[in-house]
Amino acid sequence: MHSVPVDSLDDPRLAPYRNLKERDLAREGNRFIAESEQIVRRLLASDFPVESVLLVRKRAAEIAPLIPSTTSVYVVPDELMEHVIGFKFHSGVIACGVRKPAVKLDEAMNRLGERAIILICPEVANNENLGSLMRIAAGFGVDAMVLGEQCCDPFYRQSIRVSMGTVFKLNIIQSPNLKMDLEAMKDRWQFELAAAVLDDSAERLRLAGRAPRMGLLFGNEAQGLPSEIIACCNRKITIPMKLGTDSLNVAVAAGVFLYHFTDG
Repeated sequence: MHSVPVDSLDDPRLAPYRNLKERDLAREGNRFIAESEQIVRRLLASDFPVESVLLVRKRAAEIAPLIPSTTSVYVVPDELMEHVIGFKFHSGVIACGVRKPAVKLDEAMNRLGERAIILICPEVANNENLGSLMRIAAGFGVDAMVLGEQCCDPFYRQSIRVSMGTVFKLNIIQSPNLKMDLEAMKDRWQFELAAAVLDDSAERLRLAGRAPRMGLLFGNEAQGLPSEIIACCNRKITIPMKLGTDSLNVAVAAGVFLYHFTDG
């Protein structure tokens, strides 16, 4: 591994990192940005390719030995890193990773055992909520996550940051046709699908039993699950609310459901 000192923001090698607050590499191609030391360490320990790592000088000796010889390492002064990031307090460690080929639904489903649980998000539109959902899914040992066509990108930098790098460990499928895939999960792979809803007529979570293969569906922050998606499900399950509360944050709700349906 050979580190390269860089002293100008105009250096073309810093193109993926420049204007980080405005750029969204996750939407521009197959690259993504991982920021903070802990997340970069998790990226380097994963099987995702790492195109380059950007370090401040004082962190180079510590972090550089972790970086594969095939990965470019750029070392910059502290003040230059502040211009890249947009704020002063930062660990001084950023990386540019490369996405792996997309996982196909049948490929992921065929690898699952007889007992499995998947988390399905048709259209979570908030990057931080998706990051929290990924962290919770990893923490409870979810076997896969399926994201619908309207769901935000799991490799957007906010999602990666809030996930604390668990996105690099999860089995994530981005569905091009969620309704069709839900039917296949039920018919072909024998998953029982449960919609998390606000409905007094739905099963109470406290009393809900677990199917051997189970998919839990959570809606977005404003409208919840679309009616046509609920119609695809075998069951509707609710967390009863008190004191006039109309809902929980989607990540909080997912954590409650997963604690109930997993070993906790």
